[in-house]
Amino acid sequence: MQARSNERRLVWMGLGLVAGLCLAYCWPHETVQATATDRDDKFAVCTVETQASFGQPEAVFVLDFLTGRLTGALLNQQSFAFTNFWFRNVAADFQLKASAAAKAKYCIIPGNAYLTSAGGATMATGVVYVGEMTSGKVIAYSFAVRNSKTPLPVAPLEPVAFFPFREAVIDN
Repeated sequence: MQARSNERRLVWMGLGLVAGLCLAYCWPHETVQATATDRDDKFAVCTVETQASFGQPEAVFVLDFLTGRLTGALLNQQSFAFTNFWFRNVAADFQLKASAAAKAKYCIIPGNAYLTSAGGATMATGVVYVGEMTSGKVIAYSFAVRNSKTPLPVAPLEPVAFFPFREAVIDN
């Protein structure tokens, strides 16, 4: 009697295992995605997705808090060299005066946007969001990506849109 009970348990356990494997096989899969952002008191670094396909390198952007310069580069998979470069003076975009630019408080994060371009360039699927505390604004920047094994000239980062998240701080 005991042996028959153990056999039934094993059968039910086996059926449960098979049903669980079938369910896991049919369940929609999502790829794991991670973005990296790090900061110090003088600069911040983040990575931004360039293309939606798996295995494509991400662009890396550095925001220098002291100068308000946002620079980026993309590592080419075939030449193992940085080939795409971008630049923007975000201090000018936030309309900071020279005295306020030195005291600016920035933050930077990447995001996905899937924007299109009228100029025929291949736009990156990601954007860079830069916020600044004194002006109270966040600006989204997009950039075009070109496939090249040789280094290309520095291209501008294009501001897409902005929104105010608080009133600007007026420094007397």
